[in-house]
Amino acid sequence: MQIGRKDVFWSYAATFLQIGAGIILLPFILRVFPQETVAIWTVFLTIITLSSMLDFGFNPSFARNISYVISGVKELKKTGFQIVEHTNCEVDYGLFKGLIHAMRWFYGRVSFLFFILLITVGTYYIHTILKTYSYNHAEVYISWAILCIINSYSLYTLYYDSLLQGQGLVKKARQIQVVGQFVYLLVAVVMIMLSFNLIAVVSAQALSVIIRRFLSYKTIYTTEFKQRLHNVVAQSRKEILKLISPNAVKLGLTGLGGFLLAQSSVIMGSLYLSLNEMASYGITMQIVGILATVATVYGGVYTPKIAQFRTYSNHNSIKHIYLKGCLLLLGTFLIGSLLLIFFGNRVLMLIGSQTPLLGTLPIFLILLTSLLVANHSFAASILMSKNYVPFFKPSIISGLFVVVGLFFVLKYTSLGLMGLIIVPLVVNISYQSWKWPLEVIKDLKLGIKTSHNNIHV
Repeated sequence: MQIGRKDVFWSYAATFLQIGAGIILLPFILRVFPQETVAIWTVFLTIITLSSMLDFGFNPSFARNISYVISGVKELKKTGFQIVEHTNCEVDYGLFKGLIHAMRWFYGRVSFLFFILLITVGTYYIHTILKTYSYNHAEVYISWAILCIINSYSLYTLYYDSLLQGQGLVKKARQIQVVGQFVYLLVAVVMIMLSFNLIAVVSAQALSVIIRRFLSYKTIYTTEFKQRLHNVVAQSRKEILKLISPNAVKLGLTGLGGFLLAQSSVIMGSLYLSLNEMASYGITMQIVGILATVATVYGGVYTPKIAQFRTYSNHNSIKHIYLKGCLLLLGTFLIGSLLLIFFGNRVLMLIGSQTPLLGTLPIFLILLTSLLVANHSFAASILMSKNYVPFFKPSIISGLFVVVGLFFVLKYTSLGLMGLIIVPLVVNISYQSWKWPLEVIKDLKLGIKTSHNNIHV
C-alpha cells in the first residue's frame, strides 16, 4: 500500500473543489432561494449527512479490515489485530472475497430499511415543517422523493468507498470525487438558472452519485482483480460479520452519538424556531463544516496507512502522522476562523445574499465547537486503528445529553439560537474533547521531546 504526497494533493484538490463548488453554487442559492427555501435545503443536507451515518459503523470497520487483509493478515479478530512479520506477505483473496460478500449483504438490507424510514417518518417530518412554508410545496415533495431514492442507492453502494479506502486507492478515490463534484456543480447551476430551484440541487446530487459509483466500480473491479476473486473460494460471510460486527456496532453507536451532537440542533431547531432564523444558522454551520473538512484532510488520507502501521508495530510513523495532522488542523482552523469572522458577512453582502451569517459571538462559539470535535475525532481515529472502540458509550451519552439539553433550552428558555450553539459546546468540553486526545498521548507515549522530533520527520 503506497500513500504519499500525490494522495494528499488529490485529497486537497477534491476538498477544495468541493468547497469551490459550494462557493460557486452558494451565491445562486442565496440569490434565488427565499430564506424559507434555504432552511428546507439545510434540512435536506442534514438528511444527507444522516444517510452516511446509518451504516452503523460498518464502513470504516470494513475499510480497516480490508487494510489488514491487504497488509497480509490471514485472520480477522473481534478486537485487536494479527501482527504481520513481513511487509511483503501475499493477500488472502479468499478472505478478501468473503469481506466483499459480507459488505454487499449488509448494505443491501440497511439501504432498504433506510428507504422505508425516509418515505414514512421522513415524509411526515417534511410535512410537519411545511405547515409554515410559504412557497411551492410540490417542489419540496418532488425534491424529497429524489433525495430518498438517491441517498438509499448511495448507501447501498457505500462499500465501494470501503474498497477504495481500504486498499489505499486514495488518489483514485479523490479523482473520482473531483469528477463528481464538477458534474454536481455544472448541473446544479444550469438547472437553477432554468428556475428548477430546490429540484436542481437534489437532481445534481443524484447524477453526481451515479457517476461516482460507476467510476468507483470500474476502478475497483479490474480484470486482474475479478480474476483473482473468481479463482478462490470466499470465506464465510457469516463468520466475517460475526468478527466485524461487535466493533462496527460500537462505532455505529458512536456515529449516532456524533450525529446527535452535530446535527440534532438543525432538526430540533426547525421545530421550535422560525425558518428564517434556521436559514442563517444553517448557512453558518455549512461554512464552518467546510472549514472542518479542509482541516481534517491530512488525517483522513492516512487512515488506511495507520491501520497498516499497526500490523507492523510501527508506532513512530503513527506518531508522525498524528502530530503533523494536529498541526495542520489547528493552523487551518486559525486562518479560516479569522477569514470567516472578519469577512464572511461582507462577502455575502457583495453577492446579494438574502440570508446573512450569524453574529460574531455565535460564529466564534460554533468554530470552537467544530475545532474541538475535529481534534478529538482525529484522536479517536488513531485509537480505532487498534481495532477497538473505547468511545462508543461516551459518544451515545453525550448525544443524548445534547438532545435533552436542546429540548429543555428551546422549550423552557428564551436562549433561542444561542441555546443551539451553547449546548453542544458544553457537552463536548465536559468529556470527549479532552478524553481522547489524552488517551492518544498515553497510547503513543508522546511528550514534548518526542512531539518535536516527530513533527520534523
